[in-house]
Amino acid sequence: MTRQAPHGAFPEINHDEMARQDFVLRLREYVAGDIVGGNDTVYKHAVEPAFERAEGRKPATRKEARQAMERHPYHQAWGSLNRATQEMIWDSVQDSLDRQDDALNRRIKNVGKNNGSLRLDPNVAAPRYLTAVDIHCMPGNYHTESTEDDAYQGALLDRGAFIYARGQRGPNHDSFGHDLLAYLDKTRPGFKPKRILDMGAGAGQVTCAFAEAFPDAEVHAIDVAAPLLRYGHKRAASLGYDIHFSQQNAEGTDFDDESFDLIFSCIMMHETSSKALRNYVAETRRLLAPGGIALHMDFPHNHDKTPYLQAMVDWSTHNNAEPFIGTLGDTDLAEVAVQSGFSHNTAAVVPMSTVTPGNRMYVLDARKPA
Repeated sequence: MTRQAPHGAFPEINHDEMARQDFVLRLREYVAGDIVGGNDTVYKHAVEPAFERAEGRKPATRKEARQAMERHPYHQAWGSLNRATQEMIWDSVQDSLDRQDDALNRRIKNVGKNNGSLRLDPNVAAPRYLTAVDIHCMPGNYHTESTEDDAYQGALLDRGAFIYARGQRGPNHDSFGHDLLAYLDKTRPGFKPKRILDMGAGAGQVTCAFAEAFPDAEVHAIDVAAPLLRYGHKRAASLGYDIHFSQQNAEGTDFDDESFDLIFSCIMMHETSSKALRNYVAETRRLLAPGGIALHMDFPHNHDKTPYLQAMVDWSTHNNAEPFIGTLGDTDLAEVAVQSGFSHNTAAVVPMSTVTPGNRMYVLDARKPA
């Protein structure tokens, strides 16, 4: 089992807490690995044939496929287990954090000098697409603060997301960053950005991967959630990275025009909204310097997927508090980029599997001519 790498912000986990979290991780592996595949068999041999007998055709949309699957006991059982396991992840981590909340907040606050920066703005409000639901069923979502200088949600996300991903994103939970770096190296070899911006950086794991890859660059990370930024700043500083964290909404920042050579985000788009997505792609173009590159990576598009495969992704829209996943899959991101001022020649949506086999993500690659 891949163990999460410790760092200066990492919460203490005692023997019993680790045992419980390991159990949840293994259960998550079983439900998301072994059990989920049975849905393929059920759909192929039971659900689709039954729909075809009743309607004279196969399901044509993800809604039809999802509703047909929801009537089958196997899918119901898997869905119930999947949701229960998701809630167990957060419960197992919260038990550990509640025991040490005040001490952890004090430790995270003590960052030291000359370790990047942290700039918080109480006037930055969490947008409704975050406040309306607890994304991933994470209690309190990303932005909730219960005490002064609270970093609880950062610790909850850091540990909980690692368990959710079953350690598959590496001990530093940053494999998506390395995948993006591999993509950048393949498509723009030798590119050396001077200023880098991570939009929706969360706890900054992926930001650190870019800071390591480009040690001479000035690296900035923004998010609307102050607890994540506090935690991310301490985490990055403890690992030796000088990253500038600031509380800002990616839809409209206070950075100067054309002030970044490289702008990226990882799995942020599916946690926004249609309006917000367009705003932050437009903001990306404003901030991108001539010759600069923007890489926004997120879940697969629906155009190359069957209604059944779309329905399986869409399960999270209806059952895991991720309401924008289905809509994002229908969105032509290249066209969004063009509407934001990029050209058809400089914006494309590329499957990440072309660079890193097995990566099911896609990247919106948008560039500004020099």
